[in-house]
Amino acid sequence: MPGLVGFLLIVIYVGGGWKFWSGFNRTNFSQNRAVLTLLWPIMLPSSKSYRQNFMKALKS
Repeated sequence: MPGLVGFLLIVIYVGGGWKFWSGFNRTNFSQNRAVLTLLWPIMLPSSKSYRQNFMKALKS
């Protein structure tokens, strides 16, 4: 069971990163694409601005 939870967390992490990466041009950010994509699980709950831009990136 722990293996399944870990696998699901990896899928969620990669999926969220993929959606943010592919929708990055819809955000207000212009630099640090890789850093912002890799840190999305930390930035999402801690920054209102990042959360709004993340939601813009997910809309496609």
